Amino acid sequence: MEETEQLAPLCFVLMPFGKKMDAAGRVTNFDSVYDKVIAPAVARAGLEPIRADEEKIGGTIHKPMFERLMLCHYAVADITGANPNVFYELGIRHAMRPRSTVIVFGEGTVLPFDIALVRGIAYKTDGAGEPVEPEVPLNSIANQLISARGNPLDDSPIFQLVEGVPRFEVDHSKTDIFRKSHDYSKRYKDRLRAAVREGAESVQKIAGEPALSNLLEVESGIVVDLFLSLRDVKAHAAMIELCHRMPLPLQRAKMMREQLGFALNREGRFEEAERVLQDVIAEFGPSSETNGLLGRVYTDRWDRAKKEGLPEARALLKSAADTYLAGFEADWRDSYPGINAVTLMEMMPKPDPRQTEILPVVRYSASRKAEKNADYWDYATLLELAVLAHDVDDAEEQLGEALALGRAGWELETTARNLGLIREMREGRGEDAGWIKRLEDTLKDRAARLNATKAAG
Repeated sequence: MEETEQLAPLCFVLMPFGKKMDAAGRVTNFDSVYDKVIAPAVARAGLEPIRADEEKIGGTIHKPMFERLMLCHYAVADITGANPNVFYELGIRHAMRPRSTVIVFGEGTVLPFDIALVRGIAYKTDGAGEPVEPEVPLNSIANQLISARGNPLDDSPIFQLVEGVPRFEVDHSKTDIFRKSHDYSKRYKDRLRAAVREGAESVQKIAGEPALSNLLEVESGIVVDLFLSLRDVKAHAAMIELCHRMPLPLQRAKMMREQLGFALNREGRFEEAERVLQDVIAEFGPSSETNGLLGRVYTDRWDRAKKEGLPEARALLKSAADTYLAGFEADWRDSYPGINAVTLMEMMPKPDPRQTEILPVVRYSASRKAEKNADYWDYATLLELAVLAHDVDDAEEQLGEALALGRAGWELETTARNLGLIREMREGRGEDAGWIKRLEDTLKDRAARLNATKAAG
């Protein structure tokens, strides 16, 4: 008990993960905001941050989440982008804890009416979603947390405005147990990060430990991290086995089912993968992520059927294109399913007439993403779109941009392979595709040099 009391109090951070775009087209890199603004502010206030992990579980609210909301003495909620999970958790927090909750948001965020009067701290980001002048909001957050440690005043609008609301008294014995559980979880996550660097054998060794034999007794955050660590080391069979041992509510989470479908497909269990992903779409509707995974299932089946000369190859190709297209239509901002749809339409004996209508939309989506924070794949996508559009000049320009950002030989080889498929299809139809071969060769030459440099280094 004495050791626990000497540790810094915990501060629960409610915010999305990764980089996201809001309805107004503003991008926020929440990981950078956490690393450069929120976590340092929490540490400066003498607290230890715990970041919410519900985004990793696809929206499933689990027991440790409620414990964190109730038992952490302090909390910071980033409401940028009106993320529904964050608002749900903020509502629980305000209902359970009268004070010590700090609200932050990206500059330009329109606050919902319900919390427009709640004091919040704004931070600035640039066009790529990265924090600008982070020291200013960092200081404000730290000062507000420091003030909250000795401030008896309520900051929850429920307790401020409604008289007689029962106040939740923290059971310190439960807080100590929760603290030990958190420390245990953190140690597992640190071990998994190290194991991923070592390879599949190390991760699978952790998965087989007796402490993880009954997943009903293991914190869901550990289970999810283990599941995703197995994915990172391509242990797909182990992913499937682990998923079937998970508690049923976790198995039913959208993200877990998507990744199960991904693993089944990688294991060549196409029909099972298709069934899992179709069930997700039936329950949650089409999305760029789920449809992208299902489109890959159909693409892999088409590729195999084509090589074996099976008559169902054409139907599988159409299913793949239709599935990717539905994913793109579900979220026009994500060009990934869109580029796959228009490329597969090119693979048909006669190009799908929808390609002409969709291609400019996909290109606009990809261009917008490249303008925000471009990487190699953004320009590789624009290169592929230019080839599909028969635009030689634009293809040359996008090739130059892609080569400037390409850092790994396999990346360039992947793009060259995609262009090769388009070229071969057009040559089979009697079209002039020699100019595409020149693009392929340039990519292959650069890939060879990168690979040679890596081998020498």
